[in-house]
Amino acid sequence: MTEGEGIRVRFAPSPTGALHIGGARTALYNWLVARHSSGTFVLRIEDTDRERSTKENIEQIYDALRWLELDWDEGPYSQAERVDRHREEIKRLVDEGHAYFDEGAVRLRVPDEGSTTVHDVIRGEIVFEHQAIDDFVIARSDGSPLYNLAAAVDDRDMGITHVIRGADHISNTPRQLMILEALGSKAPVFAHLPLLHGTDGKKLSKRHGAASVQELRDQGYLPAAVRNYLALLGWGFDDSTEYFTTGELIRNFTLERVSKSPAVFDEQKLRWMNGRYLREMDAAELAELLERETGRSGLQPAVEVTQEKMQTTTDFWKLAGWLYERRPTDEKAWSKVMKDGAAENLARAREALANVEPFDQAGVEQALTALVDELDLKPGKLYQPIRVAITGSTVSPGIFESVALLGRDETLSRIDDALARAR
Repeated sequence: MTEGEGIRVRFAPSPTGALHIGGARTALYNWLVARHSSGTFVLRIEDTDRERSTKENIEQIYDALRWLELDWDEGPYSQAERVDRHREEIKRLVDEGHAYFDEGAVRLRVPDEGSTTVHDVIRGEIVFEHQAIDDFVIARSDGSPLYNLAAAVDDRDMGITHVIRGADHISNTPRQLMILEALGSKAPVFAHLPLLHGTDGKKLSKRHGAASVQELRDQGYLPAAVRNYLALLGWGFDDSTEYFTTGELIRNFTLERVSKSPAVFDEQKLRWMNGRYLREMDAAELAELLERETGRSGLQPAVEVTQEKMQTTTDFWKLAGWLYERRPTDEKAWSKVMKDGAAENLARAREALANVEPFDQAGVEQALTALVDELDLKPGKLYQPIRVAITGSTVSPGIFESVALLGRDETLSRIDDALARAR
């Protein structure tokens, strides 16, 4: 990939709804090429399908790119608003004999002999024999341009030097090259990205988990983690490095390192990566993020004891929501824990906690560890009944931190409720 300010790339989605993960990766790769080369990232909306190109669908694309923090340098341009320009070029192609009318539609003439070669940065040379390609329609009978004509003209007019898009567009490329040649225009550099599959080896779809950027956002992923993970779906710096800051991605990303083999989107791996990003955040910063998401304040103490266990921001409420509201007790957890003397042990724990002074993590830990020794119990035999009593489940942050955060009065009240139920 030649570096320099002359590199111009574009992301040109069709606004059919939420921005899917494959589209997000395409946008990211284009953005990284532009930032790596100090080039220009152009956003163009291919909105010629007026029924699907609603204002809401277009806004979803902007919303997803903004959340991913993929800023564009030019645009957004509307392909539909350039229809007069497309018609000018259709007329020129007809006037110069490169195209002709057929039942009202306009077709480009494809030579009977020879071939068109696509020079692809990722896949090498791809040869398309002309005898296998019929004269193809570039404009409908109502004069409206078809995709290949509009895309080729727009890329030429906008000075796009590198067309980076999914492998599903490979069949369009020789047709766009023929149009550009007929217009006397230089061909851009092409790079067709590998397809995305699920962990079962089949084409990525909603059954494999989150299918769109908006779903990833709503499920508690961080933009930086998503950028890092999407970058790895087809590209790698070496055989082992998986964690990249965005600055490192910009410095290291080149198309030459992109694979042509399908890449596997594994949401479990994304969760793992997102968890690492969450653990490395400053607790105050994470608390501020969670306060915006939940509409609550004063979450930092709870964040500090749950941060190590979180993989997405939505995990926070699962881990710490019991601090802010009483939850129904999980019946399986209750049946599993509240047996074999558990109620008696819980009653002794209540007595010990009632006398802790000051009621902080160190004081709680001292009182409960002393009681474990006195009763000659394995710690879980005492701590799990407490955990179920105060949280409603067997999953929570550490028991000492949990009790201290909840406070003496609320802890004793919840234990009392559990003891009443156990009678």
